[in-house]
Amino acid sequence: MKFSNQAIGALLITLQKCLAEEKDITELLGDWNLTVKDNELYVENPPTFSFGQPDETTPTENAPKFVFETE
Repeated sequence: MKFSNQAIGALLITLQKCLAEEKDITELLGDWNLTVKDNELYVENPPTFSFGQPDETTPTENAPKFVFETE
């Protein structure tokens, strides 16, 4: 079994989120729901990641969010 391209992307986004939000990566990885398809590992709930500096006109909940989609 190996990581799918989707799972690799989810791992990279999780690492970025961990660094940006100063969170423990083990907690973020522990939230993953995993599945196996064609002997490859997929993340069913990949993390979202938003960027940019929130200010009074751009609330955090309205910031653009990105997710690494399943193939």
